[in-house]
Amino acid sequence: MNVYFINYQQFKKLAVVGVFTNNIDFIIMDAIYRKFGITTIITVYLLILVGGIVRSTGSGMGCPDWPKCFGQYIPPTDISELPEDYKTIYAIQGREIADFNAVHTWIEYVNRLLGALTGLFILITAVLSVSFWKKDKIITILSFLALIGVLIQAWLGAKVVATDLHEGMITIHMIMALVIVGLLIYAVVRSYNGLLNVEKVINSSKVNLIAFASAGIAFTQLILGTQVRENIDSVAKTLGENLRSEWIENLGMTFYIHRSFSILVLLLHVTLIYMIWKNTSKNGRIQKLGKSLLAILIIEVITGVIMAYFAIPKSLQPVHMLLASVALGIHILLILFINFDFLFRKKEI
Repeated sequence: MNVYFINYQQFKKLAVVGVFTNNIDFIIMDAIYRKFGITTIITVYLLILVGGIVRSTGSGMGCPDWPKCFGQYIPPTDISELPEDYKTIYAIQGREIADFNAVHTWIEYVNRLLGALTGLFILITAVLSVSFWKKDKIITILSFLALIGVLIQAWLGAKVVATDLHEGMITIHMIMALVIVGLLIYAVVRSYNGLLNVEKVINSSKVNLIAFASAGIAFTQLILGTQVRENIDSVAKTLGENLRSEWIENLGMTFYIHRSFSILVLLLHVTLIYMIWKNTSKNGRIQKLGKSLLAILIIEVITGVIMAYFAIPKSLQPVHMLLASVALGIHILLILFINFDFLFRKKEI
């Protein structure tokens, strides 16, 4: 037996623990949920990356209306396709929009298309989660909460456009994306209950304390980074691209707090990795996650240093934000695995 979504070994393991041996359809549906859930999480992260590209290229207002773009479902590729008074027609809060830029328009349009695809994926994930309703309602509830989160995110996206990229709305928009990722990660990990072997953690209370502290610090640092990103937009409008080398010195206190805070972030994470190394099995899932987290953090710090000293290269801004978001996702996984006994083993299906 070798079904595409579930192999023989998975089926045998399920059969041994007595899981739905009378109905293989449910086993296959559960496996589809797990695979599709992982794909959906990856899609959300891809959307975060594309959102960062939108911000770094200044394409946030490439489409001045929502959900259409310049009143069209397929946006224009040339200014000749727009009426002469398009700046007035698509004015935002009484102010004329900037000159039409086809590159900016299509970057924003691709972002919206990916957002729609992500929403569809989360909808499918929620529907697939119904197969867990009788076994573990929390998986289904979390999946549908993620779907509600996407609807809120779409509304926030419309507000971001309507308020001409208002700074506070952008931060809330980012936080909502992270909430959706967190809900999906928890639901998908929970769906692997009975299939995952996670090593036990010695001194779990101490490891937990450092894990939660480092996750909180990482989240705070990410929000500070989002605010720095907002300040960059304001400075860019004021100074222009020609004075890009002067952007850093005009970013204000938030940037310097964000930069200095990275030292605390690094120290706390090194402590976390050390605690994991001391209190878990070698080459176990938790240690591998810890090593991945440290590697991502080091790359993130390097990209931050390069941006600070080399006039904030456009190509590194979205990468820096993506790394921070992925690191936070790994934090969630670490906390789930560190507390695996408490969260899952007592509820094995």
